[in-house]
Amino acid sequence: MDFSEKWGKDVDEATRLALIDLKLTADQVNVIVLEEPTKGFFGIGSKLAKVRVEVKPEIKAESEKEEVQKYEVSNKPARQEKTQKKEFEKRPEKREKREKKSEYQESTKETAIESGFSIREKPTDLVELKDHIAESFLKDITEKMGLSLQIKIMGNDCCIYVEMDGKDSGTIIGKRGQTLDAIQYLTSLVVNKNKDKYMRVVIDAENYREKREKTLEQLANRLADKVIKSRKSVRLEPMNPYERKVIHATLQSNPKVITRSEGEEPYRRVIIELK
Repeated sequence: MDFSEKWGKDVDEATRLALIDLKLTADQVNVIVLEEPTKGFFGIGSKLAKVRVEVKPEIKAESEKEEVQKYEVSNKPARQEKTQKKEFEKRPEKREKREKKSEYQESTKETAIESGFSIREKPTDLVELKDHIAESFLKDITEKMGLSLQIKIMGNDCCIYVEMDGKDSGTIIGKRGQTLDAIQYLTSLVVNKNKDKYMRVVIDAENYREKREKTLEQLANRLADKVIKSRKSVRLEPMNPYERKVIHATLQSNPKVITRSEGEEPYRRVIIELK
């Protein structure tokens, strides 16, 4: 790999992720800033940094030289080559088993920590709640953001579901739902403060959650077909735990591909590859 392009909260973070991807140090690469980061309020107007990290020509040449040397060393007498081949055939098999086990544990962990529920599997026993703490909190925060929205709170004994509607619905959703996710997280903290029993909180606007689920499922199936045809793995954009869960669940029954996640929050992403 001669270069790597990465997103990050700032240039240093994006560069660090690219260096990890390339397995190189800062003195071995040239860094080109493609997009500068900008800050926003609850995700509104915020923008990540993007860099292109390229391997320096002299480092690339040295790497190619090492590959040639490795090839020359590998051309040993037939007996030694046969022994090396047997050892090589054993190692990938063990490594593949370890990787599959790790991927299964990772997917299970993501499912376990997910606190939301599928919008299309929303509980049917929800009733409208008046003067709920979530309503007062959301009215206060949206007014301070200068947004005009109608807020409807519904719930049962284990979850709270909030519908937001109005002329500023698009603003509260934000880019790829980032603002909506931030508001949902804050509301969950308020609702569950000093409570013994955890209440799930889901906030939706303009039916965004269901539309997003359908989009992710379609994306997952389309990329899985691409992986099968090209026989090359695909890396998706960074997603939150719930969206990664949708991708994992959609392709769980696909007999030809597997999914796993890599990276650290909030830049963790799903990888789709052949079984």
